Amino acid sequence: MGIRFPTILAKKILRRSSTSIDVSKGFLAVYVGETEKKRFVVPVSYINQPSFQELLSKAEEEFGFDHPMGGLTIPCGEDTFISVTSRINRL
Repeated sequence: MGIRFPTILAKKILRRSSTSIDVSKGFLAVYVGETEKKRFVVPVSYINQPSFQELLSKAEEEFGFDHPMGGLTIPCGEDTFISVTSRINRL
């Protein structure tokens, strides 16, 4: 069972991660990696997916809402992130 994020929490995430001018409407930038960060642009709709919410919970535990890269930083391996987002794409 996934974690359901309150609307206010989702808005904070979106506000913090969508400040870059090179991110299209309906998408957000995330930085993924445990040491070296790689930037990905993902659909906002991912926020509602339980597997992506688990990654967001991990990010919240480590960084709160003060993300060092300016966008949302997810502290997991790139392979894990790609695996999670690939499963979401197949839904």
